[in-house]
Amino acid sequence: MRVVVAGSHGLIGGDLVALLRREGHRVQVLVRRPASGPDEVSWDPTAGRLDARDLVGADAVVCLSGAGVADRYLTPARKRVVVSSRVDTAGLVARTLAGMDDGPRVLLQASGIGAYGERGDDLLDEHEPLGSTFFADVVRQWEAASAPAVAAGVRVAFLRTGIVLSPRGGALGRLLPLLRLGVGGPLGSGRQWWSWITLVDEVRAIAHLLEADVSGPVNLVTQATRNEDLTRALARALHRPAVVRAPAVALRLALGDFAPEVLGSIRADPAALRASGFVPAHADPAAAAAWLVRNR
Repeated sequence: MRVVVAGSHGLIGGDLVALLRREGHRVQVLVRRPASGPDEVSWDPTAGRLDARDLVGADAVVCLSGAGVADRYLTPARKRVVVSSRVDTAGLVARTLAGMDDGPRVLLQASGIGAYGERGDDLLDEHEPLGSTFFADVVRQWEAASAPAVAAGVRVAFLRTGIVLSPRGGALGRLLPLLRLGVGGPLGSGRQWWSWITLVDEVRAIAHLLEADVSGPVNLVTQATRNEDLTRALARALHRPAVVRAPAVALRLALGDFAPEVLGSIRADPAALRASGFVPAHADPAAAAAWLVRNR
C-alpha cells in the first residue's frame, strides 16, 4: 500500500512509519515545510493548505497530528491550541479526501479514550456515549471534523488510543524513572482503571486497521488495569518496590486540568479491535512490563 502519515515525528508516528516500511509499504510523511524528497508531502494545516494532487494514487492516510496535552500546563490558551491542532488537521485531511475522485479511500484518524469521560467501573465499548469533560469535548470536535470524508464514502476509523506504554516517553515518561529508583508507586488511590496498550501493539493495531474492514470508533487499548496493579507489575519487572503513593491533591496541583486523565477511571474495552481479529503481542501487565524493562 501507499500510505500517507501526518504526525510522523511523534512517539507513535515514528514507530508506525518504521513498521510500515519494514512491511513493504511505501510511506510518505506530511511535513510543514517544503518537501525535500519523494517521501515527503508539504502541507500547512493552519493555512488550510494540502494539495490534493500530492495524494493521487495513495491508498490510505493516517492522521496522528495534534499538540501534546501532558507536556504543558493546560491554560485556556493551551486548551485552544489542543483543540485547534486536532480539528484543523483532521478537517483539512477529510475535506481534501472528500473532494477527490482518485484519492485515498481509507482514513485512520487519531482520537482518544478521553472521549468517555470519568466513568468509574463501567466497562466502555465503542457504543458508549461521549462524556462531558474537556477531553471528551475535544474528541467530539476532533471526530466531527472528519464528517466530510465519511459522507464521501471514505472508510474512516477513529483511533481512540488509551495510555501508550513506552520505555522512552509517553504516559510513563515520568513514572518509570521513579520506579527504577524505588521511589514510585500508585497514583492517587490507585483504584482508577488505566486502559493501556504498549507502543508495539499501538502501531501494530494501526497497521492492521489499514486493511481490516473497520470503520467508526475503535478503542486502541489492550485491556484496562487498575493503576496500582499496573504500577506494581512494572515495579516487579524492575525488581523494585512500589510503595511511595503520589497523593491525589499533589497531582491535581501539579497537573491542573490534566489531572483527571491520571486520576480518573476509564475502563475501555477493545471490542471493535478484538472483533477485527487483532491479537496483541503484550496481552497482560506482566508481558507489557517485561517488554518495557527489556527495551529501557
